[in-house]
Amino acid sequence: MDRPIARRVNTEKAAQYVNLAKATLEKDRVTGRLGIPFAKLGRRVIYDLNDLDAWVDRRRRRHTSDDGTTPEGTNLSPSPQVYR
Repeated sequence: MDRPIARRVNTEKAAQYVNLAKATLEKDRVTGRLGIPFAKLGRRVIYDLNDLDAWVDRRRRRHTSDDGTTPEGTNLSPSPQVYR
């Protein structure tokens, strides 16, 4: 029988999923700087894979100078420069 894929994972597996260090997730829970969503069940911390996918999607960029403020679907290519 196939086992269902867990939608909720612990810190270690969440870190592997988003390719970050476990310590990065632990620090973010204190600072909130990265804004990675998590839940606490008593003393246990869990991450929902759907939340992690959404977090990664919000960080998607088209080039290194893209700060993420350009709305999806707009022309991101720079205006042609005219040299005289």
